Amino acid sequence: MKKIYAIAWKDAVIRFASSSELLFFIILPLVFTFLLAGGSPSGNPTNNRVRLVVVDQANTSISQEIITELENSTAAYPDVLTLEEAEAEFSARRVSAVLVIPAGLDLSAIQNGAVELDFRQQPNDMDASIAQRAIQTAIRRVSSSVNAANTAVKEAEVRGTFESSEAEQAYFEDALQRAKEIQADTPERITVIEGTTPDNIDYDPRANSSAGQLVTWVFIPLLGISALFAYERQQGTLRRLLTTPTSKATFLLGTISGQVVMALIQMSLLILFGMFALQIKWGQEPLALFILLTCAALAAGAIGTTMGTFIKTEGQASGLSVMTGMVMALLGGCWYPLELFPAAVQNIVKILPTTWAMQGLLDLVLRHGGLTDILLESGVLLGFAVVFFSIGVTRFRYE
Repeated sequence: MKKIYAIAWKDAVIRFASSSELLFFIILPLVFTFLLAGGSPSGNPTNNRVRLVVVDQANTSISQEIITELENSTAAYPDVLTLEEAEAEFSARRVSAVLVIPAGLDLSAIQNGAVELDFRQQPNDMDASIAQRAIQTAIRRVSSSVNAANTAVKEAEVRGTFESSEAEQAYFEDALQRAKEIQADTPERITVIEGTTPDNIDYDPRANSSAGQLVTWVFIPLLGISALFAYERQQGTLRRLLTTPTSKATFLLGTISGQVVMALIQMSLLILFGMFALQIKWGQEPLALFILLTCAALAAGAIGTTMGTFIKTEGQASGLSVMTGMVMALLGGCWYPLELFPAAVQNIVKILPTTWAMQGLLDLVLRHGGLTDILLESGVLLGFAVVFFSIGVTRFRYE
């Protein structure tokens, strides 16, 4: 046991001999997890509408109607501020778009067609475009009632209904009120039919990103065991070590177990970051999570062991382990949900351990599964470990 511990400690010292290793061990994984998860969760995660700052300088019934229509929008929501506050928010780029409703916006101005709204947007901003379309929809709804009332007045003028301007104005106001009532009672022209099959999964892209980065950044270093073997072989330390009373099995067990323990530490840090910084529910089934992560680490370590028996130099091992890890992460659903891939690809990538690791993690964090729900994924990952460990141990040479 002392020999296994000594070998594991020696490998840890070699790995962290350079302080830059901390960059890849924890700093970059945390940064990528945070960025790909979309940053810290917002205070109101259920509100997916775009924030639109509105400055109401008119403060009339028409301006209030526009704001009310924006509140009913499914694309944007109004945040009414003063002009100074809005300009400060816009200058600091904390808001994508600002709508200024100028003074003088009243019913007579709309009747005369002398209405101009001040819309400001950040350049090349998709949220600003969404806000602009929401404003156009709100204005169309407000102006449609006015246009209908104007049309009614013109038809009445042809019949000579009005004896005075006061009568015309009263007729217009009555027509406007009637138009608003009709518009409010307008039936939906689109019938929505919802499926009867309930979906108990509340998809969270932050959880998917956290799980994907966890698998990506842990698999690549474990595949790097091949570089560790190549380095020992090139330096001649592997030959000298095995001339001591140390069996090949002891050496491999010490090397692999040490790397797996470091991987579990790294994964634990990423999980804690996801729990406290991103509010992801990783802690619901700790035992199941530990078993799944251990099986995933063993599978990756086994593949790295097998790669180490085919690769001759440390440079080759480093490049190949990074490339292999990236490809496995991409195809295994670590960067994009597998549901976005064609059905044929989804079946083919089941030959990769990253696919099963991601499936198990998502079963726990998204589907609220337990130990029995990840037994299949854990078993498959252990199968990868057994097969590749067997190949690696059989082919292992110190030269």
